[in-house]
Amino acid sequence: MTGDNIFQLFAYLLPAVVTGAIAFYFFRLHTRNEDGRRRFLLHKDSQKDTLPIRLQAYERMVLFLERITLNSLVVRVSPVGNDKNAYENLLIKQIETEFEHNLSQQIYMSDECWNIIKTAKNATIQAIRSSGMSASDSADKLREHILNQTLEKQSPSSTALSYIKKEVGELW
Repeated sequence: MTGDNIFQLFAYLLPAVVTGAIAFYFFRLHTRNEDGRRRFLLHKDSQKDTLPIRLQAYERMVLFLERITLNSLVVRVSPVGNDKNAYENLLIKQIETEFEHNLSQQIYMSDECWNIIKTAKNATIQAIRSSGMSASDSADKLREHILNQTLEKQSPSSTALSYIKKEVGELW
């Protein structure tokens, strides 16, 4: 093979290699684009199916937070007797039962949101216990003290409610 033959061979091969490289580049670009489109459509379909379930979970947690707000809890749950400790335990049991009933909702919300809800629950229980320590010996006095305390301070549930509203707003 002479130098002219080798040069002629490269002259024929160079356009074929360039055309092949360009075709490969565009084919790879097209397949990546199609994969992205398929992922988007799958995500959109799954979002369409899971969004109502997630919204229902947020609704249930809003209902939970509203039910454990101190003033609504004290109005809804009246004391059985006159024993302050029994009434305090009854209120805490109501909160715990309500929380356990909604435990499965945590899989539909962010960890941060769930932690804020748990913190609101624990702060509400702590407020009941601190009222129990400072109130006199009757359940009615404890109830009155808790209601007075809610007038002075913001409910722990309100912070969690505002966070839930913010997170639900981000779902859209």
